[in-house]
Amino acid sequence: MPHDARDEVLSERARSLLRILVESYIRDGQPVGSRVLSRDSGLNLSSATIRNVMADLEELGFVASPHTSAGRVPTDKGYRFFVDTLLRVRALDAGAAPEIESEIKQLFETHGESPKALAAAASQLLSSVTCLAGVVTLPSPHQASITQIEFVGLSENRVLAVLVLDNREVQNRIIQLERYYSPDELKRAANFLNEKFRGSSLPQVRQEILRELSEAREHMNQIMLDAITVAQQVFERGEEQPLEYVIAGETNLMGVAELSSVEKLRRLFEAFNEKRDFLHLLDQSLRAQGIQIFIGHESGYRILDDCSVVTAPYSLGEQVVGVLGVIGPTRMAYERVIPIVDLTAKLLGAALNSRR
Repeated sequence: MPHDARDEVLSERARSLLRILVESYIRDGQPVGSRVLSRDSGLNLSSATIRNVMADLEELGFVASPHTSAGRVPTDKGYRFFVDTLLRVRALDAGAAPEIESEIKQLFETHGESPKALAAAASQLLSSVTCLAGVVTLPSPHQASITQIEFVGLSENRVLAVLVLDNREVQNRIIQLERYYSPDELKRAANFLNEKFRGSSLPQVRQEILRELSEAREHMNQIMLDAITVAQQVFERGEEQPLEYVIAGETNLMGVAELSSVEKLRRLFEAFNEKRDFLHLLDQSLRAQGIQIFIGHESGYRILDDCSVVTAPYSLGEQVVGVLGVIGPTRMAYERVIPIVDLTAKLLGAALNSRR
Protein backbone atom coordinates (compact mmCIF):
# COMPACT_ATOMS: atom_id res chain seq x y z
CA MET A 1 0.00 0.00 0.00
CA PRO A 2 1.36 3.41 -0.84
CA HIS A 3 2.09 5.65 2.09
CA ASP A 4 3.35 8.67 0.16
CA ALA A 5 0.74 10.90 1.83
CA ARG A 6 2.71 10.72 5.07
CA ASP A 7 5.75 12.22 3.36
CA GLU A 8 3.98 15.56 3.03
CA VAL A 9 4.74 18.06 5.78
CA LEU A 10 1.49 19.70 6.89
CA SER A 11 1.21 22.46 9.46
CA GLU A 12 -0.70 21.72 12.66
CA ARG A 13 -3.47 23.99 11.40
CA ALA A 14 -3.74 22.13 8.07
CA ARG A 15 -3.72 18.76 9.84
CA SER A 16 -6.42 19.88 12.24
CA LEU A 17 -8.67 21.17 9.45
CA LEU A 18 -8.09 18.05 7.34
CA ARG A 19 -9.03 15.83 10.30
CA ILE A 20 -12.25 17.79 10.89
CA LEU A 21 -13.08 17.72 7.17
CA VAL A 22 -12.62 13.93 6.94
CA GLU A 23 -14.56 13.24 10.16
CA SER A 24 -17.37 15.55 9.05
CA TYR A 25 -17.57 13.98 5.58
CA ILE A 26 -17.56 10.42 7.01
CA ARG A 27 -20.34 11.40 9.42
CA ASP A 28 -22.62 13.38 7.06
CA GLY A 29 -21.63 12.41 3.53
CA GLN A 30 -21.80 16.05 2.41
CA PRO A 31 -18.99 18.22 0.98
CA VAL A 32 -17.56 20.29 3.83
CA GLY A 33 -17.49 24.09 3.57
CA SER A 34 -15.56 26.81 5.43
CA ARG A 35 -18.42 27.49 7.83
CA VAL A 36 -18.46 23.91 9.19
CA LEU A 37 -14.66 23.89 9.48
CA SER A 38 -14.68 27.23 11.30
CA ARG A 39 -17.40 26.07 13.70
CA ASP A 40 -15.91 22.64 14.46
CA SER A 41 -12.22 23.51 14.61
CA GLY A 42 -12.36 25.87 17.58
CA LEU A 43 -9.31 27.59 16.06
CA ASN A 44 -10.90 31.03 15.64
CA LEU A 45 -9.78 31.28 11.99
CA SER A 46 -11.25 33.60 9.39
CA SER A 47 -13.05 32.14 6.39
CA ALA A 48 -10.29 33.52 4.15
CA THR A 49 -7.60 31.65 6.14
CA ILE A 50 -9.60 28.43 6.00
CA ARG A 51 -10.11 28.83 2.23
CA ASN A 52 -6.36 29.32 1.78
CA VAL A 53 -5.55 26.19 3.79
CA MET A 54 -8.14 24.23 1.80
CA ALA A 55 -6.65 25.47 -1.48
CA ASP A 56 -3.22 24.26 -0.30
CA LEU A 57 -4.65 20.86 0.70
CA GLU A 58 -6.36 20.60 -2.69
CA GLU A 59 -3.15 21.43 -4.51
CA LEU A 60 -1.35 18.71 -2.52
CA GLY A 61 -4.08 16.21 -3.45
CA PHE A 62 -5.59 15.64 0.01
CA VAL A 63 -9.04 17.07 -0.84
CA ALA A 64 -11.09 17.72 -3.97
CA SER A 65 -13.97 20.02 -4.92
CA PRO A 66 -17.06 18.39 -6.42
CA HIS A 67 -18.36 20.55 -9.28
CA THR A 68 -21.75 21.02 -7.67
CA SER A 69 -20.54 22.37 -4.34
CA ALA A 70 -18.39 25.01 -2.70
CA GLY A 71 -17.36 22.42 -0.11
CA ARG A 72 -14.63 19.83 -0.36
CA VAL A 73 -14.36 16.06 0.08
CA PRO A 74 -11.36 13.89 1.01
CA THR A 75 -9.42 12.07 -1.73
CA ASP A 76 -7.90 8.59 -1.27
CA LYS A 77 -4.68 10.39 -0.35
CA GLY A 78 -6.56 12.46 2.24
CA TYR A 79 -8.11 9.33 3.76
CA ARG A 80 -4.70 7.62 3.81
CA PHE A 81 -3.09 10.55 5.69
CA PHE A 82 -6.07 10.61 8.06
CA VAL A 83 -5.86 6.86 8.80
CA ASP A 84 -2.05 6.81 9.20
CA THR A 85 -1.54 10.06 11.07
CA LEU A 86 -4.70 11.71 12.38
CA LEU A 87 -7.09 8.91 13.27
CA ARG A 88 -8.29 8.60 16.85
CA VAL A 89 -9.34 4.96 17.13
CA ARG A 90 -12.24 4.74 19.56
CA ALA A 91 -12.50 2.04 22.19
CA LEU A 92 -15.41 -0.23 21.41
CA ASP A 93 -18.70 0.52 23.16
CA ALA A 94 -18.83 -1.15 26.57
CA GLY A 95 -21.23 -3.82 25.31
CA ALA A 96 -19.63 -4.46 21.90
CA ALA A 97 -16.53 -6.44 22.96
CA PRO A 98 -18.37 -8.93 25.24
CA GLU A 99 -21.13 -9.25 22.62
CA ILE A 100 -18.63 -10.15 19.86
CA GLU A 101 -16.85 -12.57 22.22
CA SER A 102 -20.13 -14.26 23.11
CA GLU A 103 -21.12 -14.49 19.41
CA ILE A 104 -17.74 -16.07 18.50
CA LYS A 105 -18.14 -18.68 21.26
CA GLN A 106 -21.61 -19.46 19.98
CA LEU A 107 -20.28 -19.80 16.41
CA PHE A 108 -17.82 -22.43 17.60
CA GLU A 109 -20.47 -24.35 19.50
CA THR A 110 -22.63 -24.42 16.37
CA HIS A 111 -20.10 -24.61 13.51
CA GLY A 112 -16.76 -25.53 15.11
CA GLU A 113 -16.38 -28.78 13.16
CA SER A 114 -17.05 -27.17 9.77
CA PRO A 115 -14.48 -24.55 8.69
CA LYS A 116 -16.73 -23.31 5.86
CA ALA A 117 -19.79 -22.87 8.08
CA LEU A 118 -17.62 -21.19 10.72
CA ALA A 119 -16.17 -18.73 8.17
CA ALA A 120 -19.67 -18.01 6.80
CA ALA A 121 -21.03 -17.32 10.28
CA ALA A 122 -18.02 -15.14 11.23
CA SER A 123 -18.40 -13.05 8.04
CA GLN A 124 -22.10 -12.63 8.83
CA LEU A 125 -21.16 -11.47 12.35
CA LEU A 126 -18.70 -8.87 10.97
CA SER A 127 -21.34 -7.68 8.54
CA SER A 128 -24.06 -7.29 11.16
CA VAL A 129 -21.77 -5.47 13.65
CA THR A 130 -20.39 -2.99 11.07
CA CYS A 131 -23.41 -2.80 8.71
CA LEU A 132 -20.93 -3.32 5.84
CA ALA A 133 -19.81 -6.45 3.94
CA GLY A 134 -17.85 -9.01 6.01
CA VAL A 135 -15.27 -11.38 4.54
CA VAL A 136 -13.48 -14.33 6.19
CA THR A 137 -11.05 -16.83 4.63
CA LEU A 138 -11.31 -20.49 5.61
CA PRO A 139 -8.57 -21.61 8.01
CA SER A 140 -5.69 -23.03 5.97
CA PRO A 141 -5.61 -26.83 6.30
CA HIS A 142 -1.85 -26.73 5.79
CA GLN A 143 -1.42 -25.30 9.28
CA ALA A 144 -3.07 -28.24 11.01
CA SER A 145 -0.71 -30.14 13.31
CA ILE A 146 -0.11 -33.88 13.21
CA THR A 147 -1.62 -35.95 16.03
CA GLN A 148 -0.95 -39.46 14.69
CA ILE A 149 0.51 -41.27 11.66
CA GLU A 150 -0.31 -44.93 10.85
CA PHE A 151 0.60 -47.14 7.87
CA VAL A 152 -1.32 -50.11 6.45
CA GLY A 153 0.33 -52.33 3.81
CA LEU A 154 -1.63 -52.91 0.59
CA SER A 155 -0.81 -55.02 -2.47
CA GLU A 156 2.00 -54.28 -4.97
CA ASN A 157 4.18 -52.21 -2.63
CA ARG A 158 1.40 -49.73 -2.00
CA VAL A 159 0.77 -48.39 1.50
CA LEU A 160 -2.22 -46.58 2.99
CA ALA A 161 -0.98 -43.65 5.13
CA VAL A 162 -3.52 -42.46 7.72
CA LEU A 163 -2.89 -38.95 9.09
CA VAL A 164 -4.84 -37.61 12.06
CA LEU A 165 -4.66 -33.80 12.22
CA ASP A 166 -5.60 -31.64 15.20
CA ASN A 167 -7.09 -34.69 16.96
CA ARG A 168 -10.08 -34.75 14.65
CA GLU A 169 -9.42 -34.46 10.90
CA VAL A 170 -8.43 -37.75 9.23
CA GLN A 171 -6.64 -37.81 5.87
CA ASN A 172 -5.94 -41.03 3.94
CA ARG A 173 -3.22 -41.13 1.30
CA ILE A 174 -2.16 -44.12 -0.80
CA ILE A 175 1.56 -44.09 -1.60
CA GLN A 176 3.63 -46.22 -3.96
CA LEU A 177 6.95 -47.46 -2.53
CA GLU A 178 9.94 -48.89 -4.39
CA ARG A 179 10.05 -52.11 -2.35
CA TYR A 180 7.85 -54.21 -0.08
CA TYR A 181 7.75 -53.08 3.58
CA SER A 182 6.67 -55.67 6.16
CA PRO A 183 3.99 -54.77 8.76
CA ASP A 184 6.78 -54.60 11.38
CA GLU A 185 8.82 -52.18 9.28
CA LEU A 186 5.76 -49.99 8.73
CA LYS A 187 4.96 -50.07 12.45
CA ARG A 188 8.53 -49.04 13.36
CA ALA A 189 8.49 -46.25 10.75
CA ALA A 190 5.16 -44.95 12.12
CA ASN A 191 6.47 -45.01 15.70
CA PHE A 192 9.59 -43.09 14.68
CA LEU A 193 7.59 -40.46 12.74
CA ASN A 194 5.02 -40.05 15.54
CA GLU A 195 7.76 -39.46 18.06
CA LYS A 196 9.58 -37.02 15.77
CA PHE A 197 6.72 -35.06 14.20
CA ARG A 198 3.73 -35.16 16.58
CA GLY A 199 2.52 -31.55 17.04
CA SER A 200 4.31 -30.27 13.91
CA SER A 201 2.45 -28.66 11.00
CA LEU A 202 2.62 -30.18 7.50
CA PRO A 203 4.98 -27.47 6.14
CA GLN A 204 7.30 -28.03 9.13
CA VAL A 205 7.32 -31.78 8.47
CA ARG A 206 8.15 -31.27 4.77
CA GLN A 207 10.99 -28.93 5.66
CA GLU A 208 12.44 -31.38 8.20
CA ILE A 209 12.19 -34.34 5.78
CA LEU A 210 14.07 -32.37 3.09
CA ARG A 211 16.72 -31.51 5.67
CA GLU A 212 17.06 -35.13 6.77
CA LEU A 213 17.29 -36.32 3.15
CA SER A 214 20.04 -33.84 2.37
CA GLU A 215 22.16 -35.13 5.27
CA ALA A 216 24.61 -37.99 4.88
CA ARG A 217 22.60 -41.22 4.83
CA GLU A 218 25.38 -43.18 6.52
CA HIS A 219 24.48 -41.38 9.76
CA MET A 220 20.96 -42.87 9.68
CA ASN A 221 20.09 -46.28 11.06
CA GLN A 222 17.76 -48.52 9.02
CA ILE A 223 14.61 -47.53 10.94
CA MET A 224 15.27 -43.81 10.39
CA LEU A 225 16.07 -44.41 6.72
CA ASP A 226 12.87 -46.42 6.19
CA ALA A 227 10.76 -43.86 8.06
CA ILE A 228 12.13 -40.86 6.16
CA THR A 229 11.81 -42.68 2.80
CA VAL A 230 8.16 -43.52 3.48
CA ALA A 231 7.45 -40.04 4.91
CA GLN A 232 8.89 -38.43 1.77
CA GLN A 233 6.18 -40.14 -0.28
CA VAL A 234 3.44 -39.16 2.20
CA PHE A 235 4.39 -35.50 2.52
CA GLU A 236 5.75 -34.65 -0.91
CA ARG A 237 2.52 -32.89 -1.87
CA GLY A 238 3.70 -29.40 -1.12
CA GLU A 239 1.31 -27.55 -3.42
CA GLU A 240 -0.56 -24.68 -1.82
CA GLN A 241 -4.30 -25.06 -1.41
CA PRO A 242 -6.14 -22.17 -3.10
CA LEU A 243 -7.35 -19.58 -0.62
CA GLU A 244 -11.11 -19.81 -0.05
CA TYR A 245 -13.26 -17.11 1.49
CA VAL A 246 -16.86 -16.39 2.39
CA ILE A 247 -18.46 -12.96 2.02
CA ALA A 248 -21.65 -11.74 3.70
CA GLY A 249 -23.71 -8.55 3.82
CA GLU A 250 -23.00 -7.32 0.28
CA THR A 251 -26.51 -5.87 0.20
CA ASN A 252 -25.47 -3.43 2.96
CA LEU A 253 -23.45 -1.62 0.28
CA MET A 254 -26.62 -0.87 -1.71
CA GLY A 255 -27.46 1.88 0.77
CA VAL A 256 -24.11 3.64 0.33
CA ALA A 257 -24.48 6.80 -1.77
CA GLU A 258 -21.06 6.47 -3.45
CA LEU A 259 -21.83 2.93 -4.60
CA SER A 260 -25.51 3.32 -5.36
CA SER A 261 -25.37 3.39 -9.17
CA VAL A 262 -26.84 0.14 -10.47
CA GLU A 263 -23.89 -0.40 -12.82
CA LYS A 264 -21.30 0.06 -10.02
CA LEU A 265 -23.14 -2.36 -7.74
CA ARG A 266 -23.57 -4.92 -10.53
CA ARG A 267 -19.82 -4.89 -11.26
CA LEU A 268 -18.95 -4.99 -7.57
CA PHE A 269 -21.24 -7.98 -6.90
CA GLU A 270 -19.82 -9.74 -9.97
CA ALA A 271 -16.33 -9.22 -8.54
CA PHE A 272 -17.49 -10.68 -5.20
CA ASN A 273 -18.81 -13.75 -7.03
CA GLU A 274 -15.77 -14.26 -9.26
CA LYS A 275 -13.49 -13.78 -6.23
CA ARG A 276 -10.25 -13.39 -8.22
CA ASP A 277 -9.43 -9.79 -7.27
CA PHE A 278 -10.32 -10.30 -3.63
CA LEU A 279 -8.23 -13.46 -3.40
CA HIS A 280 -5.14 -11.47 -4.36
CA LEU A 281 -5.97 -8.75 -1.83
CA LEU A 282 -6.66 -11.25 0.97
CA ASP A 283 -3.51 -13.18 0.10
CA GLN A 284 -1.51 -9.96 0.57
CA SER A 285 -3.17 -9.48 3.97
CA LEU A 286 -2.41 -13.09 4.92
CA ARG A 287 1.31 -12.48 4.40
CA ALA A 288 1.37 -9.12 6.21
CA GLN A 289 1.47 -8.26 9.89
CA GLY A 290 -1.56 -6.89 11.73
CA ILE A 291 -4.27 -4.62 10.39
CA GLN A 292 -4.12 -3.81 6.66
CA ILE A 293 -6.17 -1.01 5.12
CA PHE A 294 -6.60 -0.65 1.35
CA ILE A 295 -8.20 2.68 0.46
CA GLY A 296 -9.78 3.23 -2.96
CA HIS A 297 -7.28 2.83 -5.78
CA GLU A 298 -4.64 1.33 -3.42
CA SER A 299 -6.19 -2.11 -3.93
CA GLY A 300 -5.04 -2.00 -7.55
CA TYR A 301 -8.53 -3.00 -8.78
CA ARG A 302 -10.68 -0.39 -10.52
CA ILE A 303 -13.85 -2.05 -9.25
CA LEU A 304 -12.74 -1.13 -5.69
CA ASP A 305 -11.89 2.51 -6.45
CA ASP A 306 -14.80 3.70 -4.28
CA CYS A 307 -14.24 1.07 -1.56
CA SER A 308 -11.96 0.52 1.40
CA VAL A 309 -11.01 -2.92 2.70
CA VAL A 310 -9.88 -3.35 6.33
CA THR A 311 -8.35 -6.75 7.17
CA ALA A 312 -6.61 -8.55 10.02
CA PRO A 313 -5.04 -12.04 10.15
CA TYR A 314 -6.10 -14.68 12.68
CA SER A 315 -3.72 -17.30 14.05
CA LEU A 316 -3.55 -20.84 15.36
CA GLY A 317 -0.62 -20.92 17.76
CA GLU A 318 2.16 -18.94 16.08
CA GLN A 319 0.85 -19.65 12.57
CA VAL A 320 -1.40 -17.25 10.66
CA VAL A 321 -4.14 -19.50 9.24
CA GLY A 322 -6.60 -17.01 7.80
CA VAL A 323 -7.66 -13.42 7.38
CA LEU A 324 -10.94 -11.60 7.97
CA GLY A 325 -12.12 -8.12 7.19
CA VAL A 326 -14.73 -5.60 6.17
CA ILE A 327 -15.48 -4.08 2.76
CA GLY A 328 -17.22 -0.72 2.63
CA PRO A 329 -17.08 2.70 1.03
CA THR A 330 -13.94 4.85 1.39
CA ARG A 331 -16.26 7.01 3.52
CA MET A 332 -16.40 4.43 6.32
CA ALA A 333 -16.11 5.03 10.08
CA TYR A 334 -12.51 3.79 10.30
CA GLU A 335 -12.22 4.61 14.01
CA ARG A 336 -15.03 2.11 14.72
CA VAL A 337 -14.39 -0.51 12.01
CA ILE A 338 -10.64 -0.99 12.73
CA PRO A 339 -11.05 -2.10 16.39
CA ILE A 340 -13.99 -4.37 15.46
CA VAL A 341 -11.92 -6.16 12.78
CA ASP A 342 -8.90 -6.36 15.11
CA LEU A 343 -10.91 -7.75 18.04
CA THR A 344 -12.85 -10.26 15.90
CA ALA A 345 -9.57 -11.62 14.45
CA LYS A 346 -8.06 -12.01 17.95
CA LEU A 347 -11.19 -13.69 19.33
CA LEU A 348 -11.50 -16.05 16.35
CA GLY A 349 -7.84 -17.04 16.81
CA ALA A 350 -8.33 -17.52 20.56
CA ALA A 351 -11.41 -19.69 19.98
CA LEU A 352 -9.53 -21.82 17.40
CA ASN A 353 -6.64 -22.29 19.84
CA SER A 354 -8.94 -23.28 22.71
CA ARG A 355 -10.32 -26.09 20.52
CA ARG A 356 -6.92 -27.64 19.73
